[in-house]
Amino acid sequence: MAYQEVTTTGYGTRVKNSFGGIIPGFLMFIAATALLWWNEGRAVKTDKMLNETEKVCVDMENPGKIDKSLDGEVVCATAMATTEDSLSDSQFNLGEKAISLIRNVEYYQWVEHSTSESKDKFGGKEVTTTTYTYSKEWMPRPVDSGAFHDPAYQGKNHVVANYEDQQQWAENVAFGAYKLNESLIHSISSREPVLLNIDPAGLADINKSVAAVYGSTTVAQPAPTQPVVTDSAATVVPDSVPQDNKVDLEYVHQSGNVLYLGKTAGAPAIGDVRITFEKIVPAKVTIIAQVTDDTFKPYKAKNGKRFQTLVMGKKDADEIFDSEHAANHMWLWVIRIIGVLLVIAGLKGIFGIFSTLLKVIPFLSSILGWGIGVVCTVVGIVWSLIVIAIAWLFYRPLLGIGLLVLAGFLIWVFAFKGKEKLASMARRNGQNPIPEPTTK
Repeated sequence: MAYQEVTTTGYGTRVKNSFGGIIPGFLMFIAATALLWWNEGRAVKTDKMLNETEKVCVDMENPGKIDKSLDGEVVCATAMATTEDSLSDSQFNLGEKAISLIRNVEYYQWVEHSTSESKDKFGGKEVTTTTYTYSKEWMPRPVDSGAFHDPAYQGKNHVVANYEDQQQWAENVAFGAYKLNESLIHSISSREPVLLNIDPAGLADINKSVAAVYGSTTVAQPAPTQPVVTDSAATVVPDSVPQDNKVDLEYVHQSGNVLYLGKTAGAPAIGDVRITFEKIVPAKVTIIAQVTDDTFKPYKAKNGKRFQTLVMGKKDADEIFDSEHAANHMWLWVIRIIGVLLVIAGLKGIFGIFSTLLKVIPFLSSILGWGIGVVCTVVGIVWSLIVIAIAWLFYRPLLGIGLLVLAGFLIWVFAFKGKEKLASMARRNGQNPIPEPTTK
């Protein structure tokens, strides 16, 4: 069986916690309102900046030759991004001529998962049952098992070696006769695996240190209190990566672009470490940026926003700007949705105290809580529409007027048609409808 903990929260504590949620709820409401306003301005300014940049953008026909007449112009150009810089990973004595050298480290660890279920009791108490389960997974960093809730799993994690993720970048990347700036360099994504060729003496030293740790940290696996989900994935090396560099020592296994530290790469044990090496190689890229001497910088639009971009492969300016407009529109809606949800959550935090006060009678509290949730949702949506509409009135008046009309319609439906809806629902359920007021 899974490990469970049951906690009881008294009525007084729940009321106190609800009162404590009013101020955070109010702050969340204010912050969400500010987020909605800022997002509308950001989207409009970004759209105007993209339109302005698109109008002044010209094609650079030959990036292989410095063209003084293009100095200060916003250009769209395609060329190979290349480098002569050599990058090295001193811990593993690796060296590559590349735009970037990447080390990614994973640790095989026990991981705790939890699910909670809460029930209200008469008198206002809340009983919460939390269920904890455990699985073996590859994690980006060691997991502290001392904080696990099930005693059977506490202290069961360890690692046979500790390494950090690392990414190095070349400082000099050519783009034809020009040079890319740091931001553009970091946008290149042509990753390839690094075929490892660690010297035998280095592998032997790593094997010796891992063997010492492996022997001192060998512990019995905990008797599972529930079926254990096990990730039995071994070293994953793509088929396209040559594997004629395989080296298998007792606790160190080299294959392709993966260095595995542990006894058996095909059957990972707690504490094993998997290190993957990659590089970013020269590739054809397309940029839009402002020319300055023999390099590039972001273009500053009239509204102060800046723009430059790098995409992989050959693209024309129209494709790139269409993609940027689509991304701006997507983020507009993503942040809108987040803002509306935060407004609703803030309102629930402010008014949740009323349903908590009725927790002494769970049935009544559930009804009131449902009602508060509906009201907060409707009010939150209406408020968000009003904020968005006013922002658009400020930035783009025509659409703002339309949104205000929609918000007014929702207020009318909720305020004046709600009673008719309740009466209709009551009739469908065979109940007496809410009586209409009589007139004399």
